[in-house]
Amino acid sequence: MYASEQMGRHPAAIVDATMAAAAKIGLQPGNSFPFFGRLELPAGAVGAGLTCAKCNLRETCLSGGVPAEDLEYVENIVYARRQIKRGELLFRAGDEFKCLFAIRCGSFKTSFADGEGRERVTGFFMSGELLGMDGLGSGRCEGNAIALEDSLVCAMPYALIEDIGRDVPSLQRRLHSVLAREIVRGQGIMVLLASMGARQRVAAFLISLSRRFASRGFSGSRFVLRMTRAEIASYLGLELETVSRIFSAFHKGGLIEVRQRQVTIVDIKRLEDMLALGGGQEAALRAFSRPPLPGVARGLGAPAAKG
Repeated sequence: MYASEQMGRHPAAIVDATMAAAAKIGLQPGNSFPFFGRLELPAGAVGAGLTCAKCNLRETCLSGGVPAEDLEYVENIVYARRQIKRGELLFRAGDEFKCLFAIRCGSFKTSFADGEGRERVTGFFMSGELLGMDGLGSGRCEGNAIALEDSLVCAMPYALIEDIGRDVPSLQRRLHSVLAREIVRGQGIMVLLASMGARQRVAAFLISLSRRFASRGFSGSRFVLRMTRAEIASYLGLELETVSRIFSAFHKGGLIEVRQRQVTIVDIKRLEDMLALGGGQEAALRAFSRPPLPGVARGLGAPAAKG
């Protein structure tokens, strides 16, 4: 039986049931809350006036697969929304895992420090996507999440997601779908980086961004990068000088146009031909591009006009 059926779809009952679930895991107004301080007015947080039902990113987020009749119950998993300034940490490696974070607007990178203290970038995330899933296994955040621009995130206590998920199976299925997509993406990255040279890696990165923006209703040929060349190099396992040289070569060769951080893809077919994609590599590139669970999202900077 769905949660909404158990509660007769009465809004007050829905809120009461959610608060009861929160109380079971120690989340009461005024209690300490990881990353956010006190629940009623978390540091850096904004009011939860925007509900999941009214959010235009809902279809790409955790509540996207939830039937309308259960949405009012599920949307109470968002306990706080926090504004994160560019360069600010959302969480750091070693923090206790408590929450999943949905990116409402803006973009993030995830990274860790290697044995020599150098940053290794492991991913770039955009609006409608979830951060923090790497903590599910060990109970600790495995890396850092840093805002690439001023951003807004929704905090969802994982224990509350589990509790509500027992009554709303579609919420559990949605979470499993998101986790599966991240596993496939990781496999795709390994395939691409193991089988491609430097120029192919940069081409694959640009194609993946193009597809990612296009799938969200933005221009797939013109966009602004929020990450630096050094961050791209770290992500692709290359040196900064190599990435800069390849960007310049692509620009001179008429494949792309580069104006600071704005990139225009002039000839995507030549980029694709450079990869000489077979079936396996094409599947890996699709995973690398992290196709969204259906919907529209803004991310990785300000996309230029559609074209």
